[in-house]
Parts: sequence; structure tokens; C-alpha cells
Amino acid sequence: MGIFQEHDLSNSALPLLSLNHVSYLCKSVEESAKFYQEVLGFVLIRRPSSFQFEGAWLFNYGIGIHLLQCNSTNDVQQMPVKINPKDNHISFQCTDIELVKKRLREMGMKHETALVEEGGVFVDQLFFHDPDGYMIEICNCENIPVLPLSTSACPIRKPQSYVDSKKSKPQRSMASSKALDAAAMETRMMESLFASMIDISM
Repeated sequence: MGIFQEHDLSNSALPLLSLNHVSYLCKSVEESAKFYQEVLGFVLIRRPSSFQFEGAWLFNYGIGIHLLQCNSTNDVQQMPVKINPKDNHISFQCTDIELVKKRLREMGMKHETALVEEGGVFVDQLFFHDPDGYMIEICNCENIPVLPLSTSACPIRKPQSYVDSKKSKPQRSMASSKALDAAAMETRMMESLFASMIDISM
């Protein structure tokens, strides 16, 4: 039996909502925080004052990034010589890959591109490292639909609000649909950011 054998997962789903944050050890919290703000548009937010170690919390796009100051540079990986798309990474969905490429070129940042094809559908990928050597991917992966290997016991469910919005939307061209979906996504992300900042400040 291979590792991709089907399992009945219908009763094993946990009450999870979404990815909350990723956490990274840093050689310099200040340098890494500056990178995530200037390159990826994250916003510094308040972190609990009870923490007795240096760090920074950032937030945007519905996800947090928690930076922790390392005790020793030996605790942090060395900057990889090459960009390896098969390495561990965090990936961000993007509506304009070319704009990100332009920004990286202007900042003199080394990056690699890749193109994935599946059944005539193409996904653009852009890879680069943060100051501590952690890899970041920017992609338009939503071009490929999420299809479970087994349709009989699929734990992948779209939020009801998403399902309802799709039912009520009139037919639009693909270009206008993508533009409107991107605008709605941006609005939801900003609402989430402000709500989280209010919660933290209270």
C-alpha cells in the first residue's frame, strides 16, 4: 500500500478554522521585521507584554508572522547558496506576479521563477529568501482547483459564505470576476487586520 491510500476521515476532522501564524527564529528581529514590512507589506502589531524575550509580531492577508530573536546564530540556518523550490517554504497567493518580480528586481533581491502546468492550466511561482534564509513563494496557485483524491469522504469544505456568494453572483467574464474577487479578498483582509489589532489593544 502506498502512502496515498484512502482513509475514512469523515469523523476525524478537528474544529480548526484557518492557519493563524508562522513563527521564525531570527538573527535580527529588527532586520527581519523590516523585510516583512517593506517587501511583503506586513504590519507590526502589539505582542503580549508578558513575553520575556525579544521578538515581533506582524500581520496581514489574514495571517500572522511571529519573529523570535535567536539566542545564538548557530540556532538559525545558514543562508542557502541556491534557491531550491523543493525546500520548506511559506506561500502567498498573488494576483499580479509581474508586479512582485518588478519589486524584487528594484530591491536587488535574488529570486527564481517556475511554471507548473496541469491539464492546460498554468501556475506561476516566484521563490526568494528572507534575511534568515527562510524561503517564500509567491504564486497564483488558485488557478488549479483543489480536488480531493477521494470524493466519498472529503474533509475539504469551502466556507458557507463562499458557497452562498458563488450562488448569488451573476455570470461575469473571467477578468472582471478575478478583479472583483481580489477586491473582496483585500477588503476582508483589511477588516481582519483591524479587528485583530483592536482585539490585541484591548
